[in-house]
Amino acid sequence: MVEDSSARERILRAAEELFAESGFDATPTSRVAERAGVPKGLVHYYFRRKPDLLAALVQRLPDGAVDARRVVVVGDIAESLRRLVAALDARLDASPLLSHLLWREADTHSAVRDALHARYQLVVAQIRQVILAAGGAAVVGKDVDSASALVALAVSYRHSVARHAPDDDRMDQELTFVAAALG
Repeated sequence: MVEDSSARERILRAAEELFAESGFDATPTSRVAERAGVPKGLVHYYFRRKPDLLAALVQRLPDGAVDARRVVVVGDIAESLRRLVAALDARLDASPLLSHLLWREADTHSAVRDALHARYQLVVAQIRQVILAAGGAAVVGKDVDSASALVALAVSYRHSVARHAPDDDRMDQELTFVAAALG
């Protein structure tokens, strides 16, 4: 991949780093410009207001969509969910600084909160799709929607808080529990 060294890209990278370090509200655009090596006016040329910088960063969060065909093991809901969670984790791990920044700013900025909520809804839909594809007829009549929401909540928690804790096997236990409840 060729690294984009345009002024706009340098501004975005600087904003991502500084907002993650100090927070959005505590970072003046002059520091962003300094870190990016551009005049402050150029920051405002590309991003009229400081919140526009944050909105542009939200758009950079890696797409959370995972192709179900790559993770589904027909007849094995638990393994299918493990594979899906691993794929979602890998997407998030590709951008740890941005992820940290967005979870940090979700409480105070509606654009970030809305983007993370939309991402959560996408994860719920993907989990539902994987459960149905892996479980087939065995899950008909089961509460797949509740199971999908519960697993999505566990994934969201893991991505927002638990990723800072030492690794443990709780997620695996939760996925096994949900799969058993659906089986």
